[in-house]
Amino acid sequence: MVVGSVSVGAANPPFLGHLKWKSFKVFCNQRDPSYRALARKITRKLKVDENICAKEYIVGCESIIQSLCRKGMPLLAEEILVEMKVEGFVPNKDIVSAVMLCYANNGLFAQAQAIWEDMLLSAFVPRVQVVSELMDAYGKVGLFHKVTEILEQVCSRDFNFIPEVYSLAISCFGKGGQLDLMESTLKDMISRGLPIDSVTGNAFLMYYSFHGSLTEMETAYGRLKRSRHLIENEGIRAMSFSYIRKRKFFRLGEFLRDVGLGRRNVGNLLWNLLLLSYAAKFKMKSLQREFLTMLDAGFCPDITTFNIRALAFSRMSLFWDLHLNLENMIYEKITPDLVTYGSVVDAYLDKRLCRSLNFALNRLNKEDSPTLGTDPFVFEALGKGDFHSSSEAFMEYNNQRKWTYQKLITIYLRKRYRSNQIFWNC
Repeated sequence: MVVGSVSVGAANPPFLGHLKWKSFKVFCNQRDPSYRALARKITRKLKVDENICAKEYIVGCESIIQSLCRKGMPLLAEEILVEMKVEGFVPNKDIVSAVMLCYANNGLFAQAQAIWEDMLLSAFVPRVQVVSELMDAYGKVGLFHKVTEILEQVCSRDFNFIPEVYSLAISCFGKGGQLDLMESTLKDMISRGLPIDSVTGNAFLMYYSFHGSLTEMETAYGRLKRSRHLIENEGIRAMSFSYIRKRKFFRLGEFLRDVGLGRRNVGNLLWNLLLLSYAAKFKMKSLQREFLTMLDAGFCPDITTFNIRALAFSRMSLFWDLHLNLENMIYEKITPDLVTYGSVVDAYLDKRLCRSLNFALNRLNKEDSPTLGTDPFVFEALGKGDFHSSSEAFMEYNNQRKWTYQKLITIYLRKRYRSNQIFWNC
């Protein structure tokens, strides 16, 4: 069918035709003439650009509305929807959902709420993604009672995606640090006999890691274990970051052993965190022992593994171990990154061994472009070295320059020389 003579067919079931459009009666009295003219121009241009059918026309309008949402222009999106109805088209549920989310994401919650209520009064079944985005919009501004209200409304209509909406509500409360609401929602979910999947269980644990105490986090972890769901990569990281932030490295080690160091579906994550728990306390013998145990267990060290050891050796001025670590990296064909170079440079300059620096780096290619492959949790525990921090500042200040490790080292040495001159001249 051609746009000029067509209304929505079976492929696009009429939605707004069954509504009283109360959501727009409230707002159309305040329509901006400039927006109205622009919306009319956009919709007419879409029709005359090419001979498209009604379905394609509505899809085009939906795309335009979504684009206007991203640009923060909900009133223009509303005008386009009104113009569609004026021209005889019945917008489908995707168009209406897009306008509702456009309102919600731009802070016009009264308008969004009016459309949502119209949807629920009709035979309309919203998509899970639409419910998710609407909950997130309310959660971002702290309107958590609205999230609860949406959850209750969905449950009262017995939609077939109620478990997914419960999980979305738990995630929304967790992101906002509303642990009590998250807990009560989970209990309500269990009381209804709904299954708790691994994703929900791990999300629950992650939010306790971000916003709760260590005791609350460990209680949530115990609950996850009793549910017989495995803690996944993101859950392990969240708990580990919590232990690291609070400098509880012994408890971190206990947690990692409880998870199981032999797990291979998370790569070297568990072993690297265990090595970090020793490196952060500079327990060098334990660090070496666990590194050898890691190799015996059949795990291959990566750039993060080697850099955890390199940073520890550098801070302790263990030059022989630092060089042996570099040799092992070369043997394993691991490409050094900015952290590796920084550990060597900082170790030698801290002991005023600048003249030996070229010898220390002679096995590395200083003409390589700087990269950073080390896992960020290393910096949470050990921080960044002075060379690493300075180099990032240099590259950020002049991002057009083609940087190499040699150029960074040269500039850094010049900086250290000048700072020393200023110190001795004071």
